[in-house]
Amino acid sequence: MIRTPEQTLGPFFPPRFADPGANDLTVLDGRCARGEPIEIHGVVTEEGGAALENLIVEIWQTDAAGIYRHPLDPRHREADPDFLGWGRAATDREGRYSFRTIRPGAPAGRAPHVNVMLMYSGLMRILKTALFFEDAAENGTDPVLLAVPAERRALLIARREAPGRYRFDIRLRGEGETPFFAD
Repeated sequence: MIRTPEQTLGPFFPPRFADPGANDLTVLDGRCARGEPIEIHGVVTEEGGAALENLIVEIWQTDAAGIYRHPLDPRHREADPDFLGWGRAATDREGRYSFRTIRPGAPAGRAPHVNVMLMYSGLMRILKTALFFEDAAENGTDPVLLAVPAERRALLIARREAPGRYRFDIRLRGEGETPFFAD
C-alpha cells in the first residue's frame, strides 16, 4: 500500500468558523445549564513563545453530573437537556482564548476533565489533548492522566486563578510542549 501524502490544514479559517457565543456553553436556547459556572482561558503559543492568532480551539465535556450528551454514553438520556457540552473559540492576536462553561462532573472511572481539540493553518493534523483541574481529587486515579509521563502531567492541569476561573495555556512545540494524544 502506498500512503497518500498528508496536507496541512487551512490555508485559513474564516471569521465565522467560531461564531460569536460559541464559546459560552452555559446557555442553550436561552436556558441555563445546571452546575457551577466556570471560565477556562489561556494562551496558545508555538516554540519560542510566539502567539498563534486565529487558531481554533474546540472543547467537549460532560455535564455537571458526569454525563456526555452523546448516544455512546450509557446515561445520555439523563444528560442535562440545557447543556450541549461542546464549544468553539478562535484565538486573538495575542493567542488568547476563553470559554464560559460549567465545571464538568467525573465520568465513570475518570477525573473531571475537558477534551480539547486544536486546528490551525499549517498543522498536518488536528491536535487533541485534555485539561484536568488542579483541585480534582480523582486526578490521581485517572487512566489517561496516569498514561502521561509523570514529569509532563502538570502540562495538562488547569490552574485555579480565582473561584470559578481556570487558566490552561497550550504550547504546540518546544520546551513545555503540551502533551497531545493520537487517535
